[in-house]
Amino acid sequence: MNSKRFSIITATTVFALGCLVTLVSTQTGAAAVKLSDDTERASNAGAVLGEIMSAPDQDIPDALLRRAQGIAVIPHVVKGAFGIGGQYGKGLIAQRNADGSWGAPFFIEIGGGSFGLQIGAEATDLIMVFTNHEGIQPLLKGNLKLGADASATAGPVGRTAEAGTDVLLKSAIYSYSRSKGLFVGVALDGAVLSIDDSANENVYGKSFNVAKTSASKPSAAEMNVVGPFVLALQKYVSRAESAANRSGK
Repeated sequence: MNSKRFSIITATTVFALGCLVTLVSTQTGAAAVKLSDDTERASNAGAVLGEIMSAPDQDIPDALLRRAQGIAVIPHVVKGAFGIGGQYGKGLIAQRNADGSWGAPFFIEIGGGSFGLQIGAEATDLIMVFTNHEGIQPLLKGNLKLGADASATAGPVGRTAEAGTDVLLKSAIYSYSRSKGLFVGVALDGAVLSIDDSANENVYGKSFNVAKTSASKPSAAEMNVVGPFVLALQKYVSRAESAANRSGK
């Protein structure tokens, strides 16, 4: 009788342990999939920035990059996602620290508005250049409605384009859209930027705090995910600054 009871207990224990292992494996696998998605998003954002900045006379002016206090890249924005109107996409944004370095990027989403897809494309890439920290502040608090919380203007195109002081002082954000190979400034009034809490917690941990993260440098482990975006950002801003130094501006 005792032997039979022991066998039942043993079988139950083994079954429970098996279920636990399966549950842990499933959760680990799901986390790995999410991390892979986040890595791909950062890689795509870095690629979009690199492709645009490498296109002759189709890139963001150096003068604007030198002034930039924040840059957001949202690849592959799609129209009518999930059966709703407007557009929807996911990307990253980083802001410049007081010492001139760039903080760890955090993951964002954009929705609403009717931007970017007017020329018949199924998807578009978006870039936003923030000229001051005040334009980013509403996003750090939860979400940013373009045109209401901060003015957003179609940005000038061309590395050596003259972005005059009078223009730069008028808009907190300059925005661009690339559809079917065409890179142009685009108005984003009505679109809403929000923080992607799920992606940020997956990369930076449950203790993720957007203000602290955006003001700090990413760790080595975090760079394994966001590195492509960070390196692309540093490369092209540094290039713009070097060009200014060579010309004596």
